[in-house]
Amino acid sequence: MTCPRCSTDGAAVLATSPVPGVWTVHRRGLCGFVRRDTEPPAVRAAAHYPDRFRVTADDVAVAVDVPTVPARRT
Repeated sequence: MTCPRCSTDGAAVLATSPVPGVWTVHRRGLCGFVRRDTEPPAVRAAAHYPDRFRVTADDVAVAVDVPTVPARRT
């Protein structure tokens, strides 16, 4: 299946519903995009995914890491 965000193949199954066949959660390793197969076409289908949210392998390579959450104040 093709990832709607980075347009590459090879999403891995991250989770499945407790009731077999109801939903499956997929995660793409390159861009980290996570989606359920029950999402609307704008989220799960590359042809309907908004262009402004698309990324390339180059975009991912230069992306800034998300900072860690600081320790809770007491």
